[in-house]
Amino acid sequence: MATLGDLGVAAAINLLSAFIFLLAFAFLRLQPFNDRVYFPKWYLKGLRSSPSRSGAFVRRFVNLDFRSYLKFLNWMPDALKMPEPELIEHAGLDSAVYLRIYLLGLKIFVPIAFLAFAILVPVNWTNNTLELEKLANVTSSDIDKLSISNIPEKSQRFWTHIVMAYAFTIWTCYVLMKEYETVASMRLHFVATEKRRPDQFSVLVRNIPPDPDESVSENVEHFFLVNHPDHYLTHQVVNNANTLAKLVKKKKKMMNWLVYYTNKYSRDSSKKPTTKTGFLGLWGKKVDSIEYYSTEIEKLSKEIAKERERVVTDPKSIMPAAFVSFKSRWGAAVCAQTQQSRNPTIWLTEWAPEPRDVYWPNLAIPYVSLTVRKLIMGVAFFFLTFFFIIPIAIVQSFASIEGLEKAAPWLKPFVEIKFIKSVIQGFLPGIALKLFLIFLPTILMIMAKFEGLISLSSLERRAASRYYLFNIVNVFLANVIAGSALEQLDSFIHQSANDIPKTIGVAIPLKATFFMSYIMVDGWAGIAAEILMLKPLIIYHLKNFFLVKTEKDREEAMDPGSLGFNTGEPRIQFYFLLGLVYATTTPALLPFIIIFFAFAYVVFRHQIINVYNQEYESGAAFWPDVNGRVIIALLFSQVLLLGLLSTKQAAQSTPFLIALPVITIGFWKYCKGRYEPAFSKYPLQEAMMKDTLERAREPHLNLKGYLQNAYIHPVFKASLDDEDDDDEVLSEKWETESTLVATKRQSRRNTPLPSRVSGQSSPPSLPEVIEEKHRP
Repeated sequence: MATLGDLGVAAAINLLSAFIFLLAFAFLRLQPFNDRVYFPKWYLKGLRSSPSRSGAFVRRFVNLDFRSYLKFLNWMPDALKMPEPELIEHAGLDSAVYLRIYLLGLKIFVPIAFLAFAILVPVNWTNNTLELEKLANVTSSDIDKLSISNIPEKSQRFWTHIVMAYAFTIWTCYVLMKEYETVASMRLHFVATEKRRPDQFSVLVRNIPPDPDESVSENVEHFFLVNHPDHYLTHQVVNNANTLAKLVKKKKKMMNWLVYYTNKYSRDSSKKPTTKTGFLGLWGKKVDSIEYYSTEIEKLSKEIAKERERVVTDPKSIMPAAFVSFKSRWGAAVCAQTQQSRNPTIWLTEWAPEPRDVYWPNLAIPYVSLTVRKLIMGVAFFFLTFFFIIPIAIVQSFASIEGLEKAAPWLKPFVEIKFIKSVIQGFLPGIALKLFLIFLPTILMIMAKFEGLISLSSLERRAASRYYLFNIVNVFLANVIAGSALEQLDSFIHQSANDIPKTIGVAIPLKATFFMSYIMVDGWAGIAAEILMLKPLIIYHLKNFFLVKTEKDREEAMDPGSLGFNTGEPRIQFYFLLGLVYATTTPALLPFIIIFFAFAYVVFRHQIINVYNQEYESGAAFWPDVNGRVIIALLFSQVLLLGLLSTKQAAQSTPFLIALPVITIGFWKYCKGRYEPAFSKYPLQEAMMKDTLERAREPHLNLKGYLQNAYIHPVFKASLDDEDDDDEVLSEKWETESTLVATKRQSRRNTPLPSRVSGQSSPPSLPEVIEEKHRP
């Protein structure tokens, strides 16, 4: 059990670590040779160029302007200067709304902290329950006297905690509602004013039924020309190009090695570089590196050409899915939000992700297997979550005085030193847990990919939701309940069974000191380490030294990264959970959380402005998840307080808490019905307004030319750069008229225009072919 002194040592270590990280960042960001590491976003936008190569040789690498070092913290106010509308224009709505999550934390917890310290802390402090002989065998520290554990059973003071619980709930719900309203308004405004994008006109069609007479492409064309005759424009079937993508990736890796050895030889031509052909170059035949990689690249080029031809011509490589584009946003909105067939399991439509957001490997997964994959991953996640408790408990046991002395008795004289003991109890548990969870986001992302989600945003949101559930079970429950029970094991053995619930009720708030330590490690020092960007810094300079020959190579060497919603958002939500749970039980934890939200807001605002290059733009589609998880945290805090007071024999006051979960669930349902449609539906009114405005501004827009290659698989896009404009004449005709021609099918309706897949019309299936103009 960490004492107040142990927490002080932990705070000093983490604050010192954060200061060192910030100092290193302030120095490194000023050096010219690190400019592309700490300001890559401006380079990618073409608004910044490499520092001047003229002048003294030293100045090319080191900033000799000593006055700039005196203002090493100027990045903080600079990060706050850019107004939100400009930030949205600069980085996108996703990034701007992500920052609002930190502001949401400040809006909720700053007033709660003032109220808790003004009312709850004096109520808790002015008791001496933990000092009574009856509970003398329960482990506690000075800081626990500020918690609800210091109030005796059957006390009328519990009414204060109940009233505060109502106040905290009402305030949290009010802030959530206002923020939901603001973000929904921002999203609608963003959708109404954003530039033209392919996903505004496109839907993804899945589970296309097979047709014996037509290919998948012809089937899609026929279906939409018949059922959306006035709005269908073009489509692109989905090819299984996963093997081709792997070959292209392998070739790129080989080319990097070839560039590396070529540069190495150019620096020292006296000796030709060699490599071994075995695994990772550790064993095998020694060969000339340049010749070896040149030969391998030539072989791969032939394989790529052969595989590309197979993907294009082999019907088995065409999946029963397609991206279908329409002449208007209105037409796309109608198709994406309606059922296409009387059989609800075929011709399934959904909004197409923007091209940057598409996760192409998963489009090759058969739709019928998605349910099975989802079930498998659900079971796998269940076992991962609950079996992970065992190693976490083991690691945490070694991160305590008792655990270390039991595992290594010879360390006892060393760990009993006051400073070392403070470090172990106040700092080591938090850092141990942080290190043990370091690979979890990667595991959860692999699980999400296996599940078959087809966009990067949906992958990140699924991984984030599982990470949040994992944190609740393993980081919160495992440490609060199991940890407290283990610490109080001696008390359980020496008291009657009737007293055990009382001991648990007292012990749960006592775990707050562990979470204070964890917040300092993860939320203070961890956030400061984020801005230092040590890994991208090292990788950039390694690439710059070994691989870079041109400015384009130098640009590709940059690794700006992105927000990482799958890791960042669950971390924020965990702090919401801690803050709401401990607001009424141990208010002393709230300042730690407020410091995290304020510091993280400044750091990530700087990173979004100068560093991160977001991979996609979802228009803040993640906000319903954010709101829902805060509601879950609120419900969790209410249920926990209800259970805690039930152990305090507060029979008269406890029932008044039952209404809180009911009110909270009602509020959640209200928000879901009132605001969530803005994040899941596209109003036809908005679509029509934007279409009308665009037609007025650009009456001669060649929309088909804009859309027809938007959803081509990335491995094919390079070959389309020099494609001619043979389809322009047909595109103009398509925009103005539609005529009825025959289809290959037997006893089915005819299809407008000759198939653009086969290039010719089919024999008529009806006695006559009637040509007619479609009404405009």
